[in-house]
Amino acid sequence: MASLKLTDVEKAYGPVKVLEDINLDIETGELIVFVGPSGCGKSTLLRMIAGLEKITGGTLEIDGAKVNDVPPSQRGIAMVFQSYALYPHMTVAENMAFALKIAKKSKDEIEAAVKNAARILQLEPYLDRLPKALSGGQRQRVAIGRAIVRDPKVYLFDEPLSNLDAALRVATRIEIAQLKEAMPDSTMIYVTHDQVEAMTLASRIVVLAGGGISQVGSPLELYERPENEFVAQFIGSPSMNLMEGTVTETGERTVVDLDGQGIAVSHYPSLPEDMGARVRVGVRPEDFVEAGGEDFIFSGKVNITEALGEVTLLYFETDAGAVDETVIAKLPGTHRDRRGQTVTLGADPSKVHVFKDGKSLLYR
Repeated sequence: MASLKLTDVEKAYGPVKVLEDINLDIETGELIVFVGPSGCGKSTLLRMIAGLEKITGGTLEIDGAKVNDVPPSQRGIAMVFQSYALYPHMTVAENMAFALKIAKKSKDEIEAAVKNAARILQLEPYLDRLPKALSGGQRQRVAIGRAIVRDPKVYLFDEPLSNLDAALRVATRIEIAQLKEAMPDSTMIYVTHDQVEAMTLASRIVVLAGGGISQVGSPLELYERPENEFVAQFIGSPSMNLMEGTVTETGERTVVDLDGQGIAVSHYPSLPEDMGARVRVGVRPEDFVEAGGEDFIFSGKVNITEALGEVTLLYFETDAGAVDETVIAKLPGTHRDRRGQTVTLGADPSKVHVFKDGKSLLYR
């Protein structure tokens, strides 16, 4: 399999730049997931790697060789599209074998490759069926099988689960994870807008925003140590709560005043010039606990209660420092309807984040 290196990669349509300063190293055997909001350029970047979009600037290397001007068919890449793109008049076996026939592979090579892909994807009972006789999940597996038979250097997945219903998405996501385990040396790049897919599948996640890379890291790194407010709010559901405050103590421990309450955040060291600065304190909804006395970070009246069974979401409508005027707490278990009640919340200081000018104090 292959490694990839993107150096100062850009994409522009006329005077409009949609991607710039893309610098990324992908090692052999990694499963890299591109995530970001709609229009951030994640599918465009994938298509540039595939050769379906021309690179405006910078270089793309596969195994150390520059491939900017290499045709897609010669890059050693196989792509699984959002739509299955199966030939309706061909059987499962014929769909998977088609690319190999075009490449004029021998009959024995084609048969061996199709059987191997069918075994990996558990499609052996369906080889003689037409696509119309398959479920959505089975069709997606056939599309993946069509990529596997080519034995590519790199697999590209462009939102492959978006056409499936919720139950099939979960099942097929597990199948893709199992596929990666069965092919540990394969290099895969996966595009999705679904952060659950990103968190459960990726060895590393690339968060794209504003035409560039916002942060790269393992799923837990992005969740626990976001470099900026965008990543902090994009990763995690519901989004991280952000509350504005003022730094009242600097040094190894930073103290932030939130609506009259001083919150000490020991793992966010601050500089003398931070004294008096306006910052944003971030707390994930699941990190809140009911508290009182000196532990409290936020106290407010519950506006809406959502009991989901294993957890209960409490929505607070407030103007007390909350950036979007709403604070959400995710408490374990089932709580009775608490609308109209005043609830006091606290959080472990080690799980409280501090951002200044949009960037985490840990990464400036």
